[in-house]
Amino acid sequence: MKFILIALTCLILASCSTVRPDAAIFDSAENAIQAAKAAGGDEFAPVEMRFAREKLASAKKGLEKEKYDVSVYLVEESEINAELAIEKARTAKLRRQVNDVRKSNEELEARLHATYGDEYK
Repeated sequence: MKFILIALTCLILASCSTVRPDAAIFDSAENAIQAAKAAGGDEFAPVEMRFAREKLASAKKGLEKEKYDVSVYLVEESEINAELAIEKARTAKLRRQVNDVRKSNEELEARLHATYGDEYK
């Protein structure tokens, strides 16, 4: 009877232990950070880039300390921050383009008004 209880206890404890995550999850987070950097994240979303890098570094430290669940969570957060940096960079670039077009339109309107006066409108 004791043998069965010991075996059952060992089985329960073994099922509770977490499995070491695959190294590929770290690669995907690093790729996301590189994509964000290429998209201009360092310029347009520096806070999100810093968070992404810090969380990836913390995930690697957690892996060394065998905190696998926390590491996986931090890797996912790192990827999310990198994706947010990409979107912020895209938005900032588009906003810059819109402002450039708006400025160009205002200059064109001013030239037309200077050339044709009130007849322009």
